[in-house]
Amino acid sequence: MTLQLLLDCADPSAWRSWLPTGLFHGVTTNPTLLGRAGQPCTLPHLEGLADQALQMGAKEVHLQTWGDDPDAATARGLAMARIDPVRVLVKVPVTREGAETARRLIAEGVAVTFTACFEVHQVLIAAALGARYIAPYLGRISDGGRDGHATLVAMQRCLTGIDSSTRLLVASLRTPEDLSLLAAAGIDTFTLGPDLAAALFSSEATALAAAQFERDALG
Repeated sequence: MTLQLLLDCADPSAWRSWLPTGLFHGVTTNPTLLGRAGQPCTLPHLEGLADQALQMGAKEVHLQTWGDDPDAATARGLAMARIDPVRVLVKVPVTREGAETARRLIAEGVAVTFTACFEVHQVLIAAALGARYIAPYLGRISDGGRDGHATLVAMQRCLTGIDSSTRLLVASLRTPEDLSLLAAAGIDTFTLGPDLAAALFSSEATALAAAQFERDALG
């Protein structure tokens, strides 16, 4: 496995800013991010957003389905997958209803990302159903008074122990150190918001060195 970063954002202007850097494999969205970005959570609008991201070079676009029951959520998920059967993945909360939705989507050949993961044992649901990813919320786990880093390492050990192809897609990172600590523990797939992406490049020493290089190049 190689390091894989996804931009956790539903704002196309941020996609235009960050995708050209080559740092990000793709983008992830959900209804909450859509609301924050002022984007309607409708299938026609999501199709347009996905097309924009794919045209900007995203190799994956994660769109989250919704519905009062698995029938409705599955129907929307299938519609999302038809946007691009290879590069569009459908996100589903890791609930009992979400598991039924995921089972149906996976049976139709749709790649699924389980989301809103908080417990170690929940990764086994994703592994049992054959989901491509499951997204634990590091920061929110820590906010609940638990050791978020240790919890995610335990999740990764479960997946490694059963030789599962399901990957952790770590969300809700707060600092570059979160990324570094988990990467050192063998976790390799993360979602980052634009602010955290910018923080990866925040180094006064590097900025000073780069400025010196420019001055020296000009004589």
